[in-house]
Amino acid sequence: MLKKMKKARKKRLLAVALATGFAVSSFGYSTTTFANDSTENTVRVQNEAPKLIDAASIDSVIAAMTLDEKTKMVVGVGMPGLFGAPKLAVAGAVGGTPAIERLGIPAMFFADGPAGLRISPTREGETKTYYATAFPIATNLASTWDMKMVEAVGKAQGNEVKEYGVDILLAPALNLHRNPLNGRNFEYFSEDPLVAGKMTAALVNGVQSNDVGATIKHFAANNQETNRFTIDTIVSERALRELYLKGFEIAIKESNPWAVMSSYNLVNGTPASQNTDLLTTVLRDDWGYEGFVMTDWFAGTNPVEQMRAGNDLIMPGFPSSSTAIANAVKDGSLDESVLDRNIKNILEFVVKSPTFKNYANSDSPDLAAHAKVARQAGAEGMVLLKNDDNALPLKKENKLAIFGNAQIETIKGGTGSGDVNAAYTVSLVDGLNEAGYQMQEDLVTDYKNYINTLRQQDEYKIKPSPWGEDFGKEIPIIPEKPLDINEINQVQEDTDTAVIVIDRNSGESADRQNVQGDYLLTETEQEMIKNISSIYHNAGKKVTVVLNIGGPIEVESWKDKVDSILVAWQPGQEAGYAIADVLTGAVNPSGKLATTFPKTYSDTPSSSNFPGTPAENPTQVTYEEDIYIGYRYHSTFNVSPSYEFGYGLSYTTYDYSNIRVNKGGKFKDTITVFANIKNTGDVAGKEVVQLYISAPDGKLEKPEIELRDFTKTKELNANQSELIKFELDAMDLASFDEAKNQWIVEKGIYEVRVGASSENIKETATFNVEKDIVVEQVNNALEPKVDIDRLTK
Repeated sequence: MLKKMKKARKKRLLAVALATGFAVSSFGYSTTTFANDSTENTVRVQNEAPKLIDAASIDSVIAAMTLDEKTKMVVGVGMPGLFGAPKLAVAGAVGGTPAIERLGIPAMFFADGPAGLRISPTREGETKTYYATAFPIATNLASTWDMKMVEAVGKAQGNEVKEYGVDILLAPALNLHRNPLNGRNFEYFSEDPLVAGKMTAALVNGVQSNDVGATIKHFAANNQETNRFTIDTIVSERALRELYLKGFEIAIKESNPWAVMSSYNLVNGTPASQNTDLLTTVLRDDWGYEGFVMTDWFAGTNPVEQMRAGNDLIMPGFPSSSTAIANAVKDGSLDESVLDRNIKNILEFVVKSPTFKNYANSDSPDLAAHAKVARQAGAEGMVLLKNDDNALPLKKENKLAIFGNAQIETIKGGTGSGDVNAAYTVSLVDGLNEAGYQMQEDLVTDYKNYINTLRQQDEYKIKPSPWGEDFGKEIPIIPEKPLDINEINQVQEDTDTAVIVIDRNSGESADRQNVQGDYLLTETEQEMIKNISSIYHNAGKKVTVVLNIGGPIEVESWKDKVDSILVAWQPGQEAGYAIADVLTGAVNPSGKLATTFPKTYSDTPSSSNFPGTPAENPTQVTYEEDIYIGYRYHSTFNVSPSYEFGYGLSYTTYDYSNIRVNKGGKFKDTITVFANIKNTGDVAGKEVVQLYISAPDGKLEKPEIELRDFTKTKELNANQSELIKFELDAMDLASFDEAKNQWIVEKGIYEVRVGASSENIKETATFNVEKDIVVEQVNNALEPKVDIDRLTK
């Protein structure tokens, strides 16, 4: 078996080596070897070439490289099958780096994605399938508020990366939920940079525990899909430092990801992949990052400027980029030492990779074990929004009526590069069946027949993604099955409780819309909720709504009509099992919202400027809300949300007591906050405990509250308590002074607010900072070139 795997590995490396020396003809590629035909190139290869054997050999290898080799080393080998680029041996991998055999440099393989490894399940000439595990979406994972759980997901993902012969995962993504309509929010964790950064670090640590790489993306301020290649993000230095860069800073310092991916958009007038302030001044000089930087696929306009800025690798790569870089070196407009610097960053990744270490990948990760991880994480990230009169958990003796198309076509995750080619997705009906619950079978059959009939029509047929089969399927939305009053009455007479499933999906390249069928419910969905609730309530029976969604939808107009609401998110391929675990009480819900559900879309502070101006075809988007996004806005300006950040119910209750600080309430370098949490209910559960700080306004205006730490208790049995301890240092309290380029803690009284959500504060304590503290001096960078009409108190 080992000999067979090594043979397959050798065959794969040979195939890629042949594909790395491409000739330029527009976007054309050919499978020629590296040409060393210029005089200076010939001189460099006359002597026996050194080999890349470890990190210490990198400098000598770079010194031996020809200019031709260097300019190819900083440009990827192309996106397989696109513009004539060669296919890669790992089918479904979206790019890689070239092999230079004479110097001992192997090709690297890169693959998506944020909810699990995205490779093709089929390979040419083989009958075996190569499925990967579809894990819960990032928003679901963030809602666990459990870094150990997220790290376990990362560890499982990283194992699949390694066993399928991939060197680096193009994930996780951590752009903020600036606006609920961003089509790609499902790939991102939260509206808060602390949650986003901590979750990213946990996932990266899990992935990289397998000795494969993770890539944090999209750096930076990539908060929409509309005109994502060209949109100019205009944002203040303070908002950048405190919000849109902060999560990246946390992730880099706590997990050291092997790679960072620069984003498509411009940041204050300069494309991110060509932005020296972003990629060198902030990332490397201020934060000390030592990994390598790659572009997002097809990002940027000037390969020479990308090299100068500190973008080490251009992806997926065109031969024309290598030519442009070579010409710039030859005419003196680009110093060759810039290429040497960038190549060194790349090779430091190469020598750590499984391919370089000749790892014999099995192509057989333990998918069954990983499915269990996905199921657990999916359930722990679900958020119980409402549960009047203990409508949930469902009683085993009750017969269920399940309404909604998504009971059959339950959504595992979003579309585009965030999709995963999983072997299956468990439907909610199958999940409840496995849990032993009796359902009204005629109703289930009616939904199956309705969906199957429409799927036969051309308009609703499932097709391969327009980007290619490796990007999953294009699944047209089927209108919600209409229900008449008589049908609901008949089903009600035969059942004890109703469950209504509402679903939404979105993905890469398009933003969501504030319209019916997307952010708003359709008239059919509204009628379904109204009529089912009325009929079941008149009979003294309960109604539950399950939201199988990737991001917030409008709930304010209908939430009072039903007894309970469970946000199941898009919980991966084990979706039906995970949802059933929570509905039935096999898992006590402990998830809390990491993103706000506003009452109306207009209550979102960025609603007036998303996705930018001019409205018909935006070229720039100005972050006029500045530091006031999500709960920072709602709490500061007293705008009540439908469900606030950090909110989530349980099947038990918790008491918070004895909130206190040490050191007599005087801050000296650090301060410790204590709290006692007790399970005062009847069933075991876990509670997410959140610590917010209310800082005094001084020179710098502050939001009403900011999340500064959080933790999740162990599973507490009835009447069991746990002492929680938070350690805060000066950076945890600091705000960014853009006039002085300093992180500072201003003097005054600080209020600690410990609670179950941003609005459900249980107890408070105070401490005093006696004088201003300069925590860190950073470089002047990323200043906007235009004035911003910023939102202020």
